[in-house]
Amino acid sequence: MILIEPLSLGSRSVKHASAGTGEFWYHQGSFERKKIMLETQDVSIPKAIAVGVSTPKTSRREVEEHLSELAQLAETAGIQVVQTVLQDRRHPDPATYIGSGKVEEVHLAAVAEGAEVILFDDELSPAQQRNLEKEIGKPVTDRTGLILDIFSRHARSRMAKTQVELAQLQYTLPRLTGMWSHFTKQRGGGVNMKGEGETQLEMDKRMIKTRMAELRRELEEIAQQAAVRRKGREDVFKVSLVGYTNAGKSTLMNALTDAGVLAENKLFATLDTTMRQLELPNGIEVVLSDTVGFIRKLPHQLVASFRSTLDEVVDADMLLHVVDASHPDFEAQVEATEGVLAEMGIEGKPTLLVFNKVDALDQEGLRDRLNAKDGNKVLVSAKTREGIDALLTAIQAQQEKAFQSVTLMLPHTDGKAMALLHQAGSVLDTQYEAEGVIVKVKITPADLARIESTAPGIQRI
Repeated sequence: MILIEPLSLGSRSVKHASAGTGEFWYHQGSFERKKIMLETQDVSIPKAIAVGVSTPKTSRREVEEHLSELAQLAETAGIQVVQTVLQDRRHPDPATYIGSGKVEEVHLAAVAEGAEVILFDDELSPAQQRNLEKEIGKPVTDRTGLILDIFSRHARSRMAKTQVELAQLQYTLPRLTGMWSHFTKQRGGGVNMKGEGETQLEMDKRMIKTRMAELRRELEEIAQQAAVRRKGREDVFKVSLVGYTNAGKSTLMNALTDAGVLAENKLFATLDTTMRQLELPNGIEVVLSDTVGFIRKLPHQLVASFRSTLDEVVDADMLLHVVDASHPDFEAQVEATEGVLAEMGIEGKPTLLVFNKVDALDQEGLRDRLNAKDGNKVLVSAKTREGIDALLTAIQAQQEKAFQSVTLMLPHTDGKAMALLHQAGSVLDTQYEAEGVIVKVKITPADLARIESTAPGIQRI
């Protein structure tokens, strides 16, 4: 039997049967999004039917690739896709997204395959989701709901858990409509209450909105704390790993810094930002950060909720855009990552394309095609460490490019300013003259301005 995991909003519980989806329990308390669970005598993996729609804007090949990715997402969530259904339509059906004929086909496929859940590659409206569940008689979820479920499983830190819960509530709020239509309205009982009281739905929506406001305040507090920590790293050159999920960012992080970050061949294996020091060939240490991966059709709720995590990307001096070179559709993954970065307003930063997993290239000439691509790039294998030295050299070149050579004169008595110059930059030459100490140094404009503000005796010559 399929069960829907309890929805918690308090201490009082109410049992509610949903057409075709078995049973679930609703508790009034801290809200948790409903999750599909399998209750059987064995431990078999839940089966699913994956559904995609191609329109004049999306080719069948693209939709087939998206459905293949949806199957990977389902596997990460512990669900096995046993059949895919693809339909060509000029426009999605407003009531069921795929039309009544295809709904019947999906229903028959689910019965024949013993599938317990139906997965849609595109985001469904609340009404479409309810109509499909009623017609098919199985729980229905879309790509957004599936990604949110995966994020909730993998969230570890306080920040990630808060961000995921907020995104889940934003997704679930409009889907509450119709869940409590079997309840009669509660009668008002107070002196100032007239007529019928609030419906159960209105109460639930109000409680969820209150919880969302609490989560936003908590995220703001966490973001302020993170901003203070970033301020302490202003003097350090910062490099951030970005890229499509499962491109190998965590494995590359481990290869560069021995960070010990969890690296699995699964989508969204890690969500929390990891930061480590990285020593370049010239001996200068920079900060390397690994952030959450991106994906096509990334839910806008997650993009909004994870902005505080992605502030590390905003603050970076250089981006390493990690690409799975062995993926047959890596160009589309590059576009998807660039689209999310543009949505966040992160454009124009120095970026190096890092084509990872070159050890897995089995197509003759593909490596030459990658090498022939325009722009800053390097080919590596985080697994075998091929190209790691070239990557470090490329990072060092950008780090040195960010520094400018200036000649300064310092008073003989200003030892503090000299110490700061050694700490923030690279002192190339020092000459002691009667009028002062002449220092030639490579330093970032921001660091030089900071030192000048604390040492008014410094002069540029």
